[in-house]
Amino acid sequence: MPRYLERHLQALVGSLGQLWRQRVNTLLTALVIGVSLALPATLLLGLATLRTATAGWDADARLTAYLKIDTPDADAADLARKLGRELAGKAKVELIDRAQALREFERSSGLGEALALLGENPLPAALVLTPAGTADEATLARLSDRVRALPQVQDVQADLEWVRRLNALLELGRRTVWAFAALLGAGVVLVTGNTIRLAIFNRRAEIEITKLIGGTDAFIRRPFLYWGLLQGFSGGVVAMILLLAVNIGLAGPVRTLAGLYGSTLSLVTPGLVGGLGVLLLGAGLGFAGAALAVRRHLREIEPG
Repeated sequence: MPRYLERHLQALVGSLGQLWRQRVNTLLTALVIGVSLALPATLLLGLATLRTATAGWDADARLTAYLKIDTPDADAADLARKLGRELAGKAKVELIDRAQALREFERSSGLGEALALLGENPLPAALVLTPAGTADEATLARLSDRVRALPQVQDVQADLEWVRRLNALLELGRRTVWAFAALLGAGVVLVTGNTIRLAIFNRRAEIEITKLIGGTDAFIRRPFLYWGLLQGFSGGVVAMILLLAVNIGLAGPVRTLAGLYGSTLSLVTPGLVGGLGVLLLGAGLGFAGAALAVRRHLREIEPG
C-alpha cells in the first residue's frame, strides 16, 4: 500500500477510535446534525408530494362564461351553437341553462327549500369551454379574451386559477424551505467546527509535541478532518432514520386520505439517490466545519 494511502487509513482509523471513546458526545452531535438535515428534507418532500398531487389538474382546464341574467334561453342556446362552430377543434362548448344551473345548485348546496321561497331563478345561464388537448395559460387567456368580448357574457372564470395560486404558494414555500435549509446547513458547519475546536484544545499538548518532532500541519490536520467528515456522515445516517420514521408514520394516513378522495396520492420518498445525497451532504458539511476550525486554531498552537 502506498505510504500516502497508509497515512490516510491510519488517520481514518484513529478518528473512528476517537469517536468511539467519546460516543456520548458523538451521538449528541449526530442527533443535532441529523435533525438539522431531516427538517428541511421532510418539508421539501412534503412540497414535492403536494406538487405531485396537483400535477395533473391543469389537464382539466376549463373556462366558465356566465351570461347576463336577462339573456333568454333561446339566445343562450344560439350563442352556444355559434361559439361551438367557431371554436371547433379548439374547444368544446357546453351550455348550462338557468334551469339546469338551479338544479345543480340545489343538489350541491341542499338549499332547495330556501331557493323555492325566492319565487324566481336567480342563477344565470353559463357556457363551459373545455380546450382540446392540454391547455397552457396562454391558450386559456386567448379563449377568455375571445369569450369575454361577447355582449351576452357578464363574467368569465378560469376554473384552475386557484390551482395556479396554489402552485405559486408551493414555489414560495420551496424557496423558503431552501433558505431555511441553508441556515440549518450553516448551523451544522458551526456545530461541527465547535466540536473540532474543543478537540484541538483538548489535544493541545499532543499537537505541540508532534510539531516539535517535525510533524507537518497536514499530518496534524488529517485526523481532525476525518473526524468532522465522520461526524457529518453519522448525522446524515440519523437524518435518513428520521426521514424513514416520518414516512412510515404518515404513509397510513396519506393512503386513507387518498382513498377517501379516490386518488393515487402517495408520499414522495428520497429514494436511493436522495438518500446518498443526504449522507454526502452531511459528510460535506461536517468536513467543511472541521476544515474551518482546523485552519483557524492550529495556527494558534506552536511549541513554546
